[in-house]
Amino acid sequence: MQPISHPSPNFGPRRNRSVPSLIVLHYTAMPDPDEALERLCSPEYEVSAHYLIHRDGRLFQLVDEEMRAWHAGAGSWAGMDDINSCSIGIELDNDGASPFSEPQMATLEALMPEIMQRWNIEPAGVIGHSDMAPGRKSDPGPRFDWARLGRQGLAAPSGTLGETTDISVDAFRGYASSLGYPSDVDDATLLAAVRLRHRPWAEGPLSEDDVAALPGVSHFFAGSIPG
Repeated sequence: MQPISHPSPNFGPRRNRSVPSLIVLHYTAMPDPDEALERLCSPEYEVSAHYLIHRDGRLFQLVDEEMRAWHAGAGSWAGMDDINSCSIGIELDNDGASPFSEPQMATLEALMPEIMQRWNIEPAGVIGHSDMAPGRKSDPGPRFDWARLGRQGLAAPSGTLGETTDISVDAFRGYASSLGYPSDVDDATLLAAVRLRHRPWAEGPLSEDDVAALPGVSHFFAGSIPG
């Protein structure tokens, strides 16, 4: 699809010859989409993304995909710690509390397959800002419809891990680490991040439902426990 060009000066070359292997989804957390677009293009704030999708469905391209946009900040995923260099960042115009609009979701669903095909990004490489920065970030938040993307092969679907009888904290941490979650966070922070993605609105201690909600990992056998 053809985006509206709205260049941001906040970008640079990807480091270490990196190419995108992730798509990171964000929300702007601002009530005014025009202000969000202005901030992402302001040298003063030193933030950007490759794309911004307006709540009315309009798609703005701020940074060329070949370049390193400044959207992810500190965090890691699957052992990668310079997420900006290995990802495409998509900002969704949303205040963090409202549902995501249908025109916005439709544009996202049209854009993502193109990016995934261009850069050979797998569904497991589509993550939220909260996935790679547990405790520091919460976007795209509990109202984002990850299940909808999962049904279309645009994100790893929840609830496909397979049967397991081990719901210990150590086993849960092993599963989460194998999916890509950072291992240098405490148990409560990790559980909150996983729930934000796979069990929004869940509360209380770790449970069978938390483990059952995880996506499958290719090198797991059903019922196996990571070491």
